[in-house]
Amino acid sequence: MKIIYNDKTDLLYIRLDDRTQDVVNKRATEDIVLDIGEGDRIVGIEILDASKHIILERLLPVKYEVQQ
Repeated sequence: MKIIYNDKTDLLYIRLDDRTQDVVNKRATEDIVLDIGEGDRIVGIEILDASKHIILERLLPVKYEVQQ
């Protein structure tokens, strides 16, 4: 499992399955998008406006991606 937070977009991504596979995005709520992979399994969760929903410090260590 990988947890990646992008502070520029305030997007938190939780990757549950590291295998390369095609996914379909399904919006669960206004701020949560599920990545559905093979066998209709959830392989990733995107949380938009993450700092409004989660105490990010509690998820440490988190891999931060910095885009330039």
